[in-house]
Amino acid sequence: MRLLTCVTLVLTGLLSLSTAQAGTYTQTKYPIVLVHGIAGFDSIGGLVNYFYTVPWNLERDGARVHVASVASFNNSYQRGAELAKQIAPWAQAGGGKVNIIGHSQGSPTARIAMALRPELVASITSVDGVNHGSKVADVVLGIAPAGSLSQSAMNALVSAVGKIINGLSGADHPQSFTESLRSLSSPESAAINARHPWGVGNYAQCGTGSEVESVLGHSVQFFSWTGRSRFTNPFDPLDYFFATAGSVFGRESSDAMVGTCSTKLGKVIGTDYAMNHGDAINHLLGLRGWTSPVSLYRQHANRLKSRGL
Repeated sequence: MRLLTCVTLVLTGLLSLSTAQAGTYTQTKYPIVLVHGIAGFDSIGGLVNYFYTVPWNLERDGARVHVASVASFNNSYQRGAELAKQIAPWAQAGGGKVNIIGHSQGSPTARIAMALRPELVASITSVDGVNHGSKVADVVLGIAPAGSLSQSAMNALVSAVGKIINGLSGADHPQSFTESLRSLSSPESAAINARHPWGVGNYAQCGTGSEVESVLGHSVQFFSWTGRSRFTNPFDPLDYFFATAGSVFGRESSDAMVGTCSTKLGKVIGTDYAMNHGDAINHLLGLRGWTSPVSLYRQHANRLKSRGL
């Protein structure tokens, strides 16, 4: 009986310790702000989140999470200005700063918002981010050059989709597919980097920038990770699109939408995860390959916590 009691007490103690540790695993000093990419949204009808289940999986172990709502289709400067306005009250209520995690176009969007309000940003993390442009955008712009009838028709159609996303997500952002493509092109990305060089490395050498940078007198830390797969799950309808789009990269390593070298920013956590561009945000509805994107977000929140962020 005494042995059983001792074993029970030990197991109860271990369980309590585990629970206590789990309850603070993602508890960062500053709130986490998730920023969607092109064609994105915060949530549709409050039911489907762009970062599918990621906010909840961060919050359940202590993180305070906000999901930004910026234009689904527009240039990174427009989106960055929208984001800068949103993070101000979140930072004020969360200790003075925020940790921004941006997917795809969410990375240059976050970097521009940081340049506008550097005192509010503790860190920026790029997830499959378009930091040096996307060959997919270059190819689409080449097929439909500026001023052509095909580009005008495409812009009208996709911008209309953006307005539908506005309605479904309760937003009211100006939409322009052409502007988003230009912003994600290699030339415009290079122009953005020239104005906002923090954390960005030498693209020609597939390099990366510094982990810690002084941005207009304010210390900001930079991180990034990306997948390098195009097709990861035969049950995911999006994978067939990514497999087709990814063909523009040939043998170049990519996540089907962005080349690996283009995604690098600050400290590179990893570049060889079994994820494509959609898997990086746990879509479609959690259908993915071997790598768990949710685990990457949770581990990174703990990383930010360990750095006092």
